[in-house]
Amino acid sequence: MRSDGSAWNARRWWRSAGFAWAGVRQAYRTQANFRIECWAALLAVAVTLLLGAPLAPVALACALVLSLELVNTALEATVDLVSPERHPLAKLAKDAAAAAVLVASAGALLVAAGTLLPPLLRLLRGA
Repeated sequence: MRSDGSAWNARRWWRSAGFAWAGVRQAYRTQANFRIECWAALLAVAVTLLLGAPLAPVALACALVLSLELVNTALEATVDLVSPERHPLAKLAKDAAAAAVLVASAGALLVAAGTLLPPLLRLLRGA
């Protein structure tokens, strides 16, 4: 039983997952930054696997950046819907959401450096 008293429903879950993947596809089609971040994440994961470095920190950092980019996209769309004209609070909301992606991206770079540089340096020294 779920907290609302209803039983888990696989059909409902798959339907919800379909909506979520539709959001990912739409963001990939329409948001250049999301596409760049997806390819950067794929590259980071590939390098991590090739170097035999721990995957979890890199994968989590990538997931954080991609998730925040999706939230940023959703917030921007909502703000544009609610406030099509320029407004200082609309700008603040959009800038803050973009800043969250920037902070996560900087953190992801630090995670990548800390996780990937040691095995990369070992590889280069051994070559």
